Formats: sequence, structure tokens, C-alpha cells
Amino acid sequence: MASLKKHLLKKGYTAIPLRRTNTEHFEVDVVLNGVAGRFILDTGASNTCVGFEGIETFELRSETSEIKAAGAGAVDMETLISTKNTLEVAGWKKKKLKIVLFDLSHVNQALTAHKAVAVDGIIGADVLRKGKAVIDYKKCRLFLK
Repeated sequence: MASLKKHLLKKGYTAIPLRRTNTEHFEVDVVLNGVAGRFILDTGASNTCVGFEGIETFELRSETSEIKAAGAGAVDMETLISTKNTLEVAGWKKKKLKIVLFDLSHVNQALTAHKAVAVDGIIGADVLRKGKAVIDYKKCRLFLK
């Protein structure tokens, strides 16, 4: 039987290397609107997110949102929405991506408390769904189509 990687590459997927953090999250390098960033992969996050501090860095045009964010012990957090963004991950590209902006400080505090490096954002289930994601946990690889 062919390896998972060979099988998925034949099907048109892109293989993306992942790094495991001290908190057992997967971390991935991305290019958002032409700017490099460090994101964690979160299958439980419904949307791809960037911290408020990344608005200028990633040239995000934002507008108010009624959405309240929750996660990692924080609830009812205010958010902004940014549309028409371009996300690139190791050759895989998605245009017109909606990004949720919110205060990521609680996420980064949890990471740095465990000697992991702070991140710029989170790759959520929206991107994973659009890319028909397959995660190879053993080989630390993400495949997107």
C-alpha cells in the first residue's frame, strides 16, 4: 500500500510540515496578505483568527462584528471581522478568506507559560474544511487540497 503522503499528493494535495509545540499544539508558518506569520492549528476553532495586534502587521481591513469569541477559558470576547484576505501555506493558497480578529493574549499567555513561542493567529476549521484537510499526526504533516 502506498504511503499516505504519496496517495494524497497524487490526489492533488499539498503537504505542509507542522511543528509540535511544548503545549502539544501543531504550529505552522503561513503568509497572510503577503506577510509571514506563525499560527497554531486548532481543529476545534470554528474560524481562522488573528490577534488584534496583527491588524496592521497583516494589513487587515476590519469591520465591527456581532460575533462573540470563546475559547481557552475566555468567553464573550469582542471581535472584528476582516474579509478578502489571502492565506498561503507552503504553496496552498486561499483567497477571499474571512478572518476573525480578537484578543489572543490569553492564548499566548498559555503558550508562553509552557515555554512555547507566542503565535500571530489560529488556523481554524473553516480553512481545514475548504482545504479538505488531512492531518498526519505521526509524521506531523497537514495536507490541503
